Parts: sequence; C-alpha cells; structure tokens
Amino acid sequence: MVLVAHGSRDPRAAEATRALARAVSAARPGRSVLASWLDHTEPGPTAVLRDLAAAGHPRAVLVPLLLTAAYHRRVDVPAAVAAARAAGAAIEVRVSDVLGPTGEEVDAALLAGLRRRLAEAASGSFDGLVLAAAGTKDVQARASVGRMAAALRAGLGVPTRVSYASAAPPAVAAAVARLRSRGARRVAVSAYFLAPGLFHDAVAVAARGAGAVAVAAPLTDAPELVDLVLRRVDVAARVAGLTAGA
Repeated sequence: MVLVAHGSRDPRAAEATRALARAVSAARPGRSVLASWLDHTEPGPTAVLRDLAAAGHPRAVLVPLLLTAAYHRRVDVPAAVAAARAAGAAIEVRVSDVLGPTGEEVDAALLAGLRRRLAEAASGSFDGLVLAAAGTKDVQARASVGRMAAALRAGLGVPTRVSYASAAPPAVAAAVARLRSRGARRVAVSAYFLAPGLFHDAVAVAARGAGAVAVAAPLTDAPELVDLVLRRVDVAARVAGLTAGA
C-alpha cells in the first residue's frame, strides 16, 4: 500500500502521515505500507512506485489521503502514477477513492472518527457545531464537505455549519459567530483535517477568538481512519482483480 498525503511545510503533518502508515501496517501484518507526499516532503509517490518496482513488487494500491476528490485527486495523483510508468516502473498500480465522500453516501467510519475527536476535545455539551475544512474552489468537493456536515448534524442533533480555512467562505470565525447570533451558547468546532499544520492552527485560534468552547484535533491515526484506509485498499484491489489487502 502506498499512502499519498498532500504534504505540508509543517513537520507535524508528515509525522501524522507516518503515524497513520504505522497504524495501517499494524492492522494488516505482512503488507508493506509506505507513506508519500505530493509536495513539501519526500518521497513523492512516483519515487515510491519506482522503488517498489525495482525491488520486484508486481503491484501496489495507492490511497490518496484526501478528504475531497478535487484537483489533487483528479490531476496530481494520476500524474504521479503516469510519471512512474514513464520512468519504466513495471508495477501494476490501482488508485483507491479518496477518504471523503465520493458520492451521496458518507462513510460511517469517517463520521465516527470525527465524532471521536470531537468528544476528546469537548468537555461538556454543545449546542452548535462548525465543521472546519481546509477549503477548495471545486464546487463538487465543497458539496461533499456539506454532506459530511449534514451527517454530523443528523447524528448529533445540533445546528451545524461548514467553514473553510482557505479558497472559499465562510471562515471559521464567521461560522461560529453566525451560530452564536442564532442562539447557540456553546459552539464546538469539528476539524475536517487529516493532520495538524498551519491551517488547523489558524482555525483553532480564530474559532476560540470567536467564542468556540472546543476545537477538535485532526483525525491523524484514529482507529476509524485506519479501518477506512484498509477498506479503500480492499475495494480497489477487488476492482482490479488483485488479492484483497494487496
């Protein structure tokens, strides 16, 4: 398995990806689980695939550690696979779905992971919730974030709004303020992030400045995320006619 993260200048992000890779490896003994990054951190997925091919591995499943199927999934990930092939890497590669919703359905494991992190952060009850995401200009990707927020609202029974750290409004402070203006007194923030970094730090500061009572940590290596990664791998392997867990 090759896990492919976005990448960040913040070293905490790379360590979170490595922690997830270790957790996935522990859950699937005997399978190679390698971390890679599209930017800022080495190795990239092209280099990992070349090295796997050189070591004699006949196939790999590549898992985009992304929460939306936006530009990085549509362009960067396929380009990395194509570059490995162009370099002569003789390895069969299957790319799984991203971890976030790819259709109308919200994965129960991802939802449970968000609720786990929220429960860890919120010491008491809350009557409003903001789902804070990194942000994207892709309309369909933002719609998938909206579906996740709707699933949280349905499960928790509190008003829920979406916010973005970049690329699209509203910002988290505005979303918190909007809920408070409508009567919410204890607003919590669920972090729709896989790893810590500058975006999550900024969200936490802005949310607390706007009056939020709790800000959840990123998903990192939550058990539910490990389960989701393995199921993405197994589905991709079955579609390709490979052995499950390849």
